[in-house]
Amino acid sequence: MTGLISEPLVKHFNMDKDDCKRSKNLGKSFMCRLQCMFSRSSAPESRLSLEDTQQWSQSLERLLESKYGLATFRTFLKSEFSDENIEFWLTCEDYKKIKSSFRMTSKAKKIYEQFVKAESPKEINIDYHTREQIKRNVKSPTVQCFDEAQKIVYGLMERDSYPRFLRSEMYRTLLDSLAADASRG
Repeated sequence: MTGLISEPLVKHFNMDKDDCKRSKNLGKSFMCRLQCMFSRSSAPESRLSLEDTQQWSQSLERLLESKYGLATFRTFLKSEFSDENIEFWLTCEDYKKIKSSFRMTSKAKKIYEQFVKAESPKEINIDYHTREQIKRNVKSPTVQCFDEAQKIVYGLMERDSYPRFLRSEMYRTLLDSLAADASRG
């Protein structure tokens, strides 16, 4: 066994022991930063609580609504080298807020080049039909230009990344740390 990860699972995901250690170290490093950031927060309502963190397990939507939940989830995805989905989803959320048609056209092209186009730097996993539809939509972009791809990506995160996050050492360590803090006082 490699910590909590069995050897066959490590091989299945093409992870070696060094990858596992890096992932754990990233999680521990992130936990230290989170704890420092949360404990320095002056206002009690802006601190992360055990209850808030436990609510992240209710739904992906609940997790993404929390600024600390989103930050933790993004860090988890980066540790797995699979952060393109959350980056795309967040970029689409920002895109929907654009009012200027000039800015919308420019941003739509950037999103297409970065996330949608085949072989793009952060290519998302969507079907050919959706990719081609977006390619056409980008020529005359609207607020809904990326909606279908965003739904697909959200579904992938909800079915795949989110359950792994809830089982991750990163999330478990955060819960344990907050539970220990709560019991102390």
